[in-house]
This record gives sequence, structure tokens and C-alpha cells, in this order.
Amino acid sequence: MSNHMELSKEAFLKKLSDHVVEMEEEEVIETCKAYLEAGFPAFDAIMEGLVDGMNRASILFDEEEYFVTDILLCSDAMYEGLELLRPHLPEETANQIKHKGVIGVVEGDTHDIGKNLVKIMLETAGFDMIDLGRDVPLQQFVETAKQEKATFICMSTLMTTTMQGMKRVIELLEEAGIRDQVKVIVGGGPLSKKFAESIGADGYSTNAVEAVKLMKRLIQVA
Repeated sequence: MSNHMELSKEAFLKKLSDHVVEMEEEEVIETCKAYLEAGFPAFDAIMEGLVDGMNRASILFDEEEYFVTDILLCSDAMYEGLELLRPHLPEETANQIKHKGVIGVVEGDTHDIGKNLVKIMLETAGFDMIDLGRDVPLQQFVETAKQEKATFICMSTLMTTTMQGMKRVIELLEEAGIRDQVKVIVGGGPLSKKFAESIGADGYSTNAVEAVKLMKRLIQVA
């Protein structure tokens, strides 16, 4: 493995991204260690290496070239790298005030692959995520947001029959008097930007990568 020594930072980042896409846990670990030894910043390895690989994997998933099992193996590889890199983040990055979010698939739907991807991506981007899982009772989104003082709620569904549940959650937030404190983003196959606007959601995202960008915009995180 001595050939790691002469790698440029860019070459390292590309390797990390490739290893995630190719589900190579051991190689991710090796490359992260060599990258840190070479003195490069951990934050870049996370964002431009690991997260980049996860983004590429989720595109392959959207294009149906990758399956659920592949995505889970990619995220395993990504998490191995994160474990190694996190302790090396500069203090100010590590101590940034974490925004807390509640995420789940609305009541009546058990499709959670998309939701899991969004959760992984948001966690990687530094958000503190409370995952309610799938088939989540509508009131539970509101109760959890209230108890945990969450700044946002992410809801997904792949079924047209459960879409109206999202509207109900927004109504429940209003009834609880906390609608203005909580951003609501929605996503999933049958949804559209138009639907999101019609129910009064703050945003709509087509995929995990977009969800992160959207969330950062909505709560003004750099």
C-alpha cells in the first residue's frame, strides 16, 4: 500500500468516492487512514470523498442500476470512513449547533428506502436526525417535533393514497401552534412541487442529494 504516499489530495478524494460506490469497506478504511497520514483535512474527505460517492450511488439507484442491497453496502462503507474521519474534524465544525430533524414515512406506507437515503445524507451533512421509521402515525411527527424541539420535519411516501396525510401533519402543526417553528419538507415518487405547495409545505425534494441542499437553504446553514 506504499503507493498511497505520493497521491495528491484530489486522487485521494476520487479513490474514496470510488470505494464507496464500489462498496469496498476495507479500502475506504485504508484510504481514510492514508489520507489523514498525508495531512489532508478530514472535512473534505467526508464531503468530496464519502458523500460524493454516496451521491453517485444514489444516482445509480435512481437509474435502477443499483438495488437496495447495493445502497446499504455503499452506506456501510461510507459509515466506516465517517467513523475514522469524524474525530479529526476541527473543533468549530464538530461543535456547530446541530439542527435537529424528524424524518419518517407517513402512516399507511412502508416504503422506506428513499427515506433511509435522505436520513443518511442529512446525518452526513451534520444534521441530528430522529428517525420515526415507516408507517408513522401523523400525530407522532408533531409530538416528536415538539418534544425534541426539532427545526424541521421530513416526510416521504411512495403511495398516492397516503399523500393527504402530509397535509394533515401540517394542519396538526398549526393546531399545536408550532407551524412557524418547524420547516416541513416532503418527498417521494408520486409527489410534485405543485402538490407540496398546495399543502403548504416549505419544500419538496426529488432525491436525497437535493434534500440536503434544500434543507441547508431553508434553515440557512452554510
